[in-house]
Amino acid sequence: MTPGTGAPPSRTGFPFGGGSDLRALHTEELTDLAARIRSFLVERVCRTGGHLGPNLGVVELTIALHRVFDSPRDVLLFDTGHQAYVHKILTGRADGFDALRQRGGLAGYPSRVESDHDVIENSHASTALSYADGIAKALRHRGRRDRAVVAVVGDGALTGGLAWEALNNIATAPYRNLTIVLNDNGRSYDPTVGGLGEHLARLRGDGRVAPKAPAPSPARPALRATAAHAPATVFEAMGLAYRGPVDGHDIGAMEVELRAAAAAERPTVVHCVTVKGRGYGPAESDEADCLHGVGVLDPSTGRPAKAAAPTWTSVFGTEIAAIGAERPEVVCLTAAMLRQVGLDTFARRFPERVFDVGIAEQHAVCSAAGLATGGLHPVVCVYSTFLGRAVDQLLMDVALHSLPVTFVLDRAGITGPDGPSHHGMWDTALLSVVPNLRLAAPRDAARLRGLLREAIAMDEGPTAVRFPKSAVGSDIDALTRMDGLDVLHRSRRLRLDVLLVAAGVMAGPCLDAARELEAQGIGVTVVDPRWIIPINPTLAHMAARHRLAVSVEDCTRTGSMGSMFVQVCADAGITTRLRVLGLPRDFIEHGSRAELLIEHGLTGTRIANEARRALSATVEHGRPPGGQDKESEGDRP
Repeated sequence: MTPGTGAPPSRTGFPFGGGSDLRALHTEELTDLAARIRSFLVERVCRTGGHLGPNLGVVELTIALHRVFDSPRDVLLFDTGHQAYVHKILTGRADGFDALRQRGGLAGYPSRVESDHDVIENSHASTALSYADGIAKALRHRGRRDRAVVAVVGDGALTGGLAWEALNNIATAPYRNLTIVLNDNGRSYDPTVGGLGEHLARLRGDGRVAPKAPAPSPARPALRATAAHAPATVFEAMGLAYRGPVDGHDIGAMEVELRAAAAAERPTVVHCVTVKGRGYGPAESDEADCLHGVGVLDPSTGRPAKAAAPTWTSVFGTEIAAIGAERPEVVCLTAAMLRQVGLDTFARRFPERVFDVGIAEQHAVCSAAGLATGGLHPVVCVYSTFLGRAVDQLLMDVALHSLPVTFVLDRAGITGPDGPSHHGMWDTALLSVVPNLRLAAPRDAARLRGLLREAIAMDEGPTAVRFPKSAVGSDIDALTRMDGLDVLHRSRRLRLDVLLVAAGVMAGPCLDAARELEAQGIGVTVVDPRWIIPINPTLAHMAARHRLAVSVEDCTRTGSMGSMFVQVCADAGITTRLRVLGLPRDFIEHGSRAELLIEHGLTGTRIANEARRALSATVEHGRPPGGQDKESEGDRP
């Protein structure tokens, strides 16, 4: 056991269970520890995938935090949580990195089920300051003034409006035990944008919006020292104390500033300058995003271990650039994720038509409403999970005015290893209540290109297109199109037993299910609605001609296309038995996309099993068949 912590011996050589072990180390030992942690991170994250660059940049900063503060008695919060890997190592979880972000393994973000050292599970940016404000107030209310609250906030996260709402309240709060550690590396994914980025560059005294990675041997450029006559910062102007900037890779200097902040009688900002990807050449030289979030890499080169297949994002990126060349009124917005949502090609060709607003989805959507009001067609590109942050603006600023704004929702459905906060499983439910909005779910690359063009061509209200995080796969051609619906499969010489309504990428599993059912003498029709909101009335008519209709989609069943389909059929008096397959009303843990789809029944075999079970129930309850034993070709859907 490790003295003072009760932590068991570790296979990894990091037998830590908290700060007491770190406080016993000397300067030379700390330097060695930082180097070993970096080597460990490169080795393990390259093996499993994960957030590499952000964690390489906070090694010394996190060591200093755990030497000055006593977690979990003192509350350490990370915004965002993808920079908490070093924190996990220092709190006894290094062995878990063998299964980082894998099913049943270590989460890629703070996780309360893993450790008492993880107080919140925040993986959406700009939230930690509000948490810190509330926790500090609660501790004061309970008389626990001996416990400190520390929020580690990236400069990118400070571009989010919620962070400034929190700062506005923190600045005049009655508590004295809050320290804000501003981890300034000049970027989130891309360089930090706007007035804040320029302000922090001036405070650094180097005129740079993003710090350059240091050469291996020369000393880093000197940072501006704290002085009584230093120009006021935006933080001081608000009423907060400010210390720095300090070299975030100097453990001793960080400790001095953190101890001073902890002893202060007011909320204090400690501004530390770090380098994203520090100590790993491929990350330091990666101009795109410093190897922010990576898949499996060759650690010697920092390059993918195998060639990447075309993704949904890359197909979108190519097509939006082509549309931009044809339609000068099309402009694009992103919330600090230009490359991640596929806009890099568009931005190179039309730099004046791309607006990166920082981590500020609410502003992005309301600004898009203004762009549309001004006669342009904005395309707002966000991860599906982040759309929830701007639902009010979508509803009241875009839809209420029937404005032509197109939303491109990347990472829809099950995303995989990033876990419950990043699954894009709520977008359909959120959008289902928005009047005037149309939502498309393409099943393949050809349909993505076509539906994106259809969406942008619409000028009577908002549109949205959702697609997953995965390789795009082969195209699935339709047998025919009927009233806007694509018929992908229909059984011949069999009665109309089952209608499978496939939303987007569920077309493949539904076709697999159809083949399995047909082999057992069950007639199947598979249809792709293409536009899943609103429900095409023809779907109800098709359902009426079958014994069973099953909707299949990779989103929550609550508020889904399927639930709307059931309502439309009920309104039309259709008595066909209906089943809605999708994801549960729950938070789904991390794992591979394939594993999670299997677990939740979204595979061909599981869909076929559900259809057989429902057909048996139909027979047992004596429900009349919806189809005919014999039909002419002209009667087929």
